[in-house]
This record gives sequence, structure tokens and C-alpha cells, in this order.
Amino acid sequence: MNVLAFAASSSNNSINHKLVTSVSRYYKEDQVDVISINDFELPLYSIDREKELGIPDAATEFAARIDWADLVLISFAEHNGNYAAAYKNLVDWISRIKGRKPFQDKHLFLLSTSQGARGGQSVLDIAVARMPYDGGTVIDSIALPEFAANYEDGKGVTNSLYRSQLEAKVRKTKREMIKVFSEKNI
Repeated sequence: MNVLAFAASSSNNSINHKLVTSVSRYYKEDQVDVISINDFELPLYSIDREKELGIPDAATEFAARIDWADLVLISFAEHNGNYAAAYKNLVDWISRIKGRKPFQDKHLFLLSTSQGARGGQSVLDIAVARMPYDGGTVIDSIALPEFAANYEDGKGVTNSLYRSQLEAKVRKTKREMIKVFSEKNI
């Protein structure tokens, strides 16, 4: 299975990047590609820029990464209760590629974290609700609250309750993807 993992954050020190990288290690038997959306920087989307520039190469390159994946892991940064602007802009550009939705029939495991008590739950709720419109099927989601208290570099999620919840959701994604592959081979 091909697994694409990224943080929906443009921070160079993103806690969401740390979380999604840590979670991607649960898929060690698979082909995993952890990327940064900073490598796909785009001008701010507008219809005028699209008419002037067409679809930038960075948008089509990111779409190709999504197309490669069977499962996509995304950890969402919460900016004022919503998506980070860099992520939203990237999705806006990809949505303009003729004949596609941003996540084009991909299966998704969505994450979020923050230093707060809700762990980015507001943006995660938005993402879970939005993904069907963007072409994605959400298998599961989880928010990790109080990142600094519940995560340690090199160890991942350290709180035993959150770790067991996360591991149960990882197992669920693996079972669901086995079903997906079985159905494709029927």
C-alpha cells in the first residue's frame, strides 16, 4: 500500500508535521512518503491568476502525489478554528485541475493537534465534513489535545489513553484498506 502523509500546516516547526510523521511509522510495512506542503508553495488563488498563469506545476505535482497514494494521512493545524491558509490555497488550486476533485477517490485518516485542550477538534470537524465534497473517503479521525503534554520526539504519543485510541484507529485504517484492495480484486 502507498501511504502519503503530510501536515496541513506551513510552519517549519509544525507539531502537526511531527504528529503525522510519527503516525506514518505505524505503516512501516507499506511505502510511505512524508512530504511538506511548503515544497508546493503557490500564489494565492484567484480566478484572475488562474487565467493569467494556468494551473501552476506545484499544484499538478501535489495532485500527482495524491494520485500515487492508496491512503492519505493528513494532520491539520488549526488557524482560528479553520484550515491553515497554505493548505486551503493548495486545495483551491488542485480543485481547478480539469476533471478532478482534490482527493480523487482516496481513503483518508485525518488527524489534528494543538497545544489546547481540544487538539484542533474544530478544524478536524470541518475537514471530516468537507472531504466527501473534495473526493475523499474518511476512514477515521483523531485529535490529540495538549500536544506538549502528550507527545515526545522519538516516542510519539506518550499518553497511554490517547496512544491506545490512536493505535486502534491505525488498525481500523489497515483493516479498511485490506477490504478496499479485496473489493478491487474481485
